[in-house]
Amino acid sequence: GASLRFTVPPEVHDGLLALARESRATLYMVAQAGLAALLTRLGAGEDLPIGGVVAGRTDEALDELVGFFVNTVVLRTDTSGDPTFRELLGRVRESDLAAFAHQDVPFERLVDAVGANRSLARHPLFQVMLVLQNTEQARFAFADLSADWRWVDAGVAKFDLSFELTEQAEGGLAGLLEYSSDLFDPETAERICERFVRVLAAVAAEPDQRIGRIEVLGAAERRQVLEEWSSAPRAVEELTAPELFAARVAAAPDAPAVLFEGGELSAAELDVRATKLARHLVDLGVGPETFVALALPRSVDVVVAVLAVWKAGGAYLPVDPAYPAERISYMLEDARPRLVLTRSDVADRVPAGRPVVVLDDPAVIAAVEAQSAAELVSPARLSNPAYLIYTSGSTGRPKGVVVSHTGVASMLAGQVDRLEAGPGKRVLQFASPSFDAAFWELSLGLFSGAALVVAPADKLLPGEELAQALTGFGVTHVLLPPVVLAAMEPAEDLLPGGWLVSGGEALSGEAAGRWATGRHLVNAYGPTEATVAVTLSAALSGTATPPIGTPLANARLYVLDSGLQPVAPGVVGELYIAGPALARGYLGRPDLTGERFVADPHGPAGSRMYRTGDLARWGADGQLRYAGRADHQVQLRGFRIELGEV
Repeated sequence: GASLRFTVPPEVHDGLLALARESRATLYMVAQAGLAALLTRLGAGEDLPIGGVVAGRTDEALDELVGFFVNTVVLRTDTSGDPTFRELLGRVRESDLAAFAHQDVPFERLVDAVGANRSLARHPLFQVMLVLQNTEQARFAFADLSADWRWVDAGVAKFDLSFELTEQAEGGLAGLLEYSSDLFDPETAERICERFVRVLAAVAAEPDQRIGRIEVLGAAERRQVLEEWSSAPRAVEELTAPELFAARVAAAPDAPAVLFEGGELSAAELDVRATKLARHLVDLGVGPETFVALALPRSVDVVVAVLAVWKAGGAYLPVDPAYPAERISYMLEDARPRLVLTRSDVADRVPAGRPVVVLDDPAVIAAVEAQSAAELVSPARLSNPAYLIYTSGSTGRPKGVVVSHTGVASMLAGQVDRLEAGPGKRVLQFASPSFDAAFWELSLGLFSGAALVVAPADKLLPGEELAQALTGFGVTHVLLPPVVLAAMEPAEDLLPGGWLVSGGEALSGEAAGRWATGRHLVNAYGPTEATVAVTLSAALSGTATPPIGTPLANARLYVLDSGLQPVAPGVVGELYIAGPALARGYLGRPDLTGERFVADPHGPAGSRMYRTGDLARWGADGQLRYAGRADHQVQLRGFRIELGEV
């Protein structure tokens, strides 16, 4: 254990005394309410047992009796419902008086009565103690010998945190915090003391404010979590996805853009194929604010179709032909796409009555080939949809997430900056087109100037097949979920010196330790409701649980409490996302969109932020660490599943 001293200024002390008198409470009760408010704001919960001590001399017969009669009491403090501090003080007064009515019950008997589990690692019933010394300090004088009090730090902490406040004759409170050095470092303990004094000063000045609005953070800490750590400003040219691809084609038209079994397509060749199909789609009514469903197996056709839809100004909706018929029908009925692009080998998976374009039908092939290959400028604008992805819904109905072009350029900038993507690199298209991770791979492979590697599904099975695809194509960049990493061995010839991005679910320290040697392993995070990923970690090493990293270019991330106030570093809160990466919302679900995409009180006027439902905390190094879910959503092998849909 260790200890440190702090001071409550005289003017704050006077304000606390005045508040105690107004509320028919004691100074101790005011300090206890202030400590409880602080602990709640620091993530300790809303039902807080705080330890206190009583003199144990309730009987007058004990007044002159020598002996140690001090007893420990447990003061249960209820901070639920975000009360005003004055209301909280009323609760504390009521519960303390009830506890003091039974103060003669020995603490050991209380522990036995409630059946508390005893442990050498912690104190039973409470781990935080608060003591107020408000009696005159004894003086000792023996003839010619004088004596005085001296504090001796024994280097032992009896509790996790123990606060002692002593009233000073000249005014103010002298504070002492004794803390467990196994749980808190000196810097953290010092910040706790600063926050305690800040809370006491705030409630002395304005006791009718709600405890959720009390400013716990200092100006420097607030700036740190809301500005310095939460964002990564970067100047980017705001281009749509088809404009980014056009820039790549113009920069290196003859460079390979897509690699596949038995061949490759240069950027110019891919552009011609996409342009011809796009002109055919325009003839069929595709344009901005229209969706085109892609019911296609993994193939180069998917890449061409995505680019063609963008060039026509539309947005693509991936529909996995292997999905259950009921889900396919629901998605198509809900999205009502202008067209469904498919192939003859899976066309029977598309429900009857839908406007279908079978890409390998001879008549369609002839119609597409008859189109001009001249450059087609996409009419899509930044605010128009780029893609529509369906994700699990809590009501049992999947919900469609509409993502615009607004955040694509920033995502690409983050990929280039953080993953060294660019010409000469090769990116594996591993994710199913039905996941937004496939869009991440397409951007990383095509827009950066690298080449996208496309392989059939049976060549991407975790194990030997996937290993052969990685080595055979000379892949330098791949995004794999942890479940795939767990099923494979990190052989030396897999991505030597390359970049392995883990995403889709939490990455364990054990998996990180296995895969971090011989290649750059980074952890990515991002929900479907943003443009794929919004954070990346630095290259990982060791077996500690890896962080999810820091914001990608122009993304803003906040860790907030239930009152949308920033929490202190190290405190778990709910993760919110803001910035250009945000999706437009849920297709045809304005109620749900309004519930999850809320006003951003910490950003520019009129800006929004997305409530992820994920819990996280800021580390001392400024990196985010994932801490689970705030709701009942689960993840299984990279799939986000609302239990209501099961």
